[in-house]
Amino acid sequence: MDVHLVDGTYELFRYHFALPSHLTADGREVAAARGVAGSVLTMIEEGATHVGVATDHVIESFRNDLWPTYKDGSGVEEALLSQFGLVEDLLRAIGVTVFAMVEFEADDALGAASRIAAADDRVDRVIICTPDKDLGQCVGGKVVQMDRRKGTIIGVDGVREKFGVGPESIPDYLALVGDTADGFPGLPGWGAKSAATVLARYDHLEDIPAGADDWDITVRGAGKLARTLQDNFSDALLFRRIATIEYDAPTIADVDELEWRGPLPELVDLAASVDAPGLAERATRIAAARNVR
Repeated sequence: MDVHLVDGTYELFRYHFALPSHLTADGREVAAARGVAGSVLTMIEEGATHVGVATDHVIESFRNDLWPTYKDGSGVEEALLSQFGLVEDLLRAIGVTVFAMVEFEADDALGAASRIAAADDRVDRVIICTPDKDLGQCVGGKVVQMDRRKGTIIGVDGVREKFGVGPESIPDYLALVGDTADGFPGLPGWGAKSAATVLARYDHLEDIPAGADDWDITVRGAGKLARTLQDNFSDALLFRRIATIEYDAPTIADVDELEWRGPLPELVDLAASVDAPGLAERATRIAAARNVR
């Protein structure tokens, strides 16, 4: 079997900016939540049997205590923030398992669930559905990464082609180049090319020789880069900690929890409340075709 693990936070943002606004009679914005619910139903309609969706129920996480400018939801429109709980409710009513993260992040849930699923002998492939570069570190073995918008799937070789380093070096890579979306800067002067070249040779921060004279690779500005790394090594380790997936995030005990068994009765009223009765009709039709419930 294939297991599909979906980045619900990314999907909610994507549909919020892709779809026109839809306000219910009581003034609630619901377009993005409806879009995500419909998209996940399409995935099931196309054959997905075991599906989990991870969301950032609270934008803040333990990482906000590690770095002052780490993403905290400030600047996110209320019309979007207000749909996190709604999309979780819709997905649960559809019958999909939802990992609504509070202390951890959606990325952590995807990584944690991918490890549990990959360890199951019944699972052939674990598909993490997100373009987020952080999740590249989870790729390997049965685990692949899908960009649903582009329709592409990458494995270990794809991660190397995209970033210039293997999955095991992604946290180190992000520590050096930073991640503006997550709110940490990386180290001055280090860019994607220099980080990829150095880490392709040395894999991890601790393995990079302190002096550029000891590097056996050619990198433009090597001396300055080496000094910057040594002068800011504690920050680099902190950024790597921030970029590293926490595999102990609470998700599932067993992949059986991810099996789609059809919609719950409450989907009818919930779908109607967001002016999307078709969601309930589709879910019921798919369940009937699969002979579930």
